[in-house]
Amino acid sequence: MARPPRKLRTLSESSGIGRRPLSRRALLGGVAGLGMVGVAGCSRMPPPGKVEGGDLLERLRDRGTARLGIANEPPFGYINSQGEAAGEAPDIARVVFERLGVPNIEPVPTEFSALIPGLQAQQFDIVSAGMYINPTRCEQVLFADPDYLMLDAFIVPEGNPDGVTDYRSVKDKGLRLASGEAYAQVSYAESYGIDVLVLPDQVAGLDAVTQGRVDAFVGTNVTVQGTVKDNDRADATQPFQPVVDGEPAYGAGGFAFRLSEKNFRDAFNQEILKLKEDNYRELLEIVSPYGFTMAEMTDLTAEELCA
Repeated sequence: MARPPRKLRTLSESSGIGRRPLSRRALLGGVAGLGMVGVAGCSRMPPPGKVEGGDLLERLRDRGTARLGIANEPPFGYINSQGEAAGEAPDIARVVFERLGVPNIEPVPTEFSALIPGLQAQQFDIVSAGMYINPTRCEQVLFADPDYLMLDAFIVPEGNPDGVTDYRSVKDKGLRLASGEAYAQVSYAESYGIDVLVLPDQVAGLDAVTQGRVDAFVGTNVTVQGTVKDNDRADATQPFQPVVDGEPAYGAGGFAFRLSEKNFRDAFNQEILKLKEDNYRELLEIVSPYGFTMAEMTDLTAEELCA
């Protein structure tokens, strides 16, 4: 068993976030495609599980452009109406890459479940999608320290007629629940014995709730809040800390890198840490337009979440 991590500190006592990380939790996504090879003309891939230094950052500086793998999921990462990369993660990446000497970013949209295979196949240079950091994914990619820590919430019919509050309430009431493709919330719900209808995204979830096909849709709090905004047929529940097997399941997301590019990850991570200085001032300036607040800031590390 891995050694216990240090006591975790969170930035908001009102956020409902617990004090120690879940040591193991089964999250969906990024498991398939481990055998995929790099595209022609790219540098070789290291043996599975082997971490190497790599020189990708130097090559990106020469090229002047970094390719971002995004899942087209607001508010984490998506293509806006101008055809540009937007969202919490791309906006952070844009600032960090400029400081690392890479002036341009190029979004590469894909399905969330294809992000890790696509990264390994060198279809893009970095995963910029607010991906949850967990031990399973840490065996496949390198993570920077998380740039947010998120609670869960439900999309429910206006007025929340079934009184949905958490996964236990859904199970006890025998309600029909949906979530998004490769969302961590699918495995959270399944740990309670809930059958989950998996939908493409939160917009499909909103439609399913308002049309009465399901009683609730579960996702991250910021995603749910943004989805129901200005909709008079659906509401968002109060955010809650998910618990799996009696332990809090922390939804902390960050940037992912190939195992062959530790130097790149380390340089990128140093800039993330600089954004967190001065009580998260610069980081909040970047992410607040997407609904992120001090309650979502965290000093958790990737090492702790991978343990």
